Amino acid sequence: MAYDAHLHADQYPPERREALLAEAFAAGVRGIVAVSMNLESCAETRRLSALWPGRAMPAYGHHPEQPPLGPSELARLCDWIRRLAESGEAFAIGEVGLPYYTRTEAEARGEAFDEAPYLAQLDVFAGLAAELDRPIALHAVYEDADKALDVLDRRGVRRAHFHWYKGAPETTTRIAARGYFISLTPDVLYEPDIRELAVSFPLGQLMAETDGPWPFEGPFAGMETTPAMTLAVAREIAALRGLKLEAAERELDRNTAAFYGFELTRDT
Repeated sequence: MAYDAHLHADQYPPERREALLAEAFAAGVRGIVAVSMNLESCAETRRLSALWPGRAMPAYGHHPEQPPLGPSELARLCDWIRRLAESGEAFAIGEVGLPYYTRTEAEARGEAFDEAPYLAQLDVFAGLAAELDRPIALHAVYEDADKALDVLDRRGVRRAHFHWYKGAPETTTRIAARGYFISLTPDVLYEPDIRELAVSFPLGQLMAETDGPWPFEGPFAGMETTPAMTLAVAREIAALRGLKLEAAERELDRNTAAFYGFELTRDT
C-alpha cells in the first residue's frame, strides 16, 4: 500500500483519467494528491477528486514552468481558492514554485531572465497557504529550493512539500530542519543522487510520488506512469535503508496521510 503524493491526473488523455485512478485504487494505492497547472486545470482536478472523496486530494495553483499570472488573474485564482476554503473543502496549494528549468534554459541560450514575477507569485501562494493553513506542494529544485525556503520562512508556512526534490546537502539540511517533506519518484531505482536522498533524508519526512504522466527510464522505460509505481518506490526505499517492506510502506503512508490530511485506516 502507498500513496502517490504528486500526480497530474488532469494531464493524462481525457479518456484515460478516470480509469487511471480507478485502476490505481484497485491495485492497492491508498490515495493520490492531484496537483494543478492553472485555473482550468484546477477545475478538472477538482472534478476528478470529487469522484473519489477521501482518496483523491486536490491541490490548486499555477505551475511555475509557464508564464506567471498577471495581477488580476492571480487574484481571481486566489479568490476562487478562498471560496473553496470557506465552503469547507479539503485541498492543498499546488503545484507552485519557481521556474528552474525555464530559467536555466533561457540563461544557457544567453537570454536575460526576470525571475522577480515568479518570486512574487510564489510569495502570494505561500501567503495563501499560511492564511488558510493548507499544505503547499512545491516545484523548487537545486538553488531554487533555497529561494523557496526564504519565501516560506517569511510567510510562516507550516507544511511544505518539495516534490521530486534535488538539491545541495546544505539545502537538504534546511528542509529537514524545518520539518518539511520531500518526495521521491520511481527514478530512485536508478538515479544515484536520489538513491542517496532515500537513505539520508529523515524517513519520517519522506513521501512517494510519480509526477505522472511524466515518463521514467530504467525498469519503467516505455511504460505508462501510474500511481501504482509508488509501490516500487516504497520497495526501493525499504531495500536501501535495510527495512522490512511493511515498515517502510507504513511510514510513508503515515507521512503522506498526516501531511495532506487523509484519514488513516485502522491498518495504517
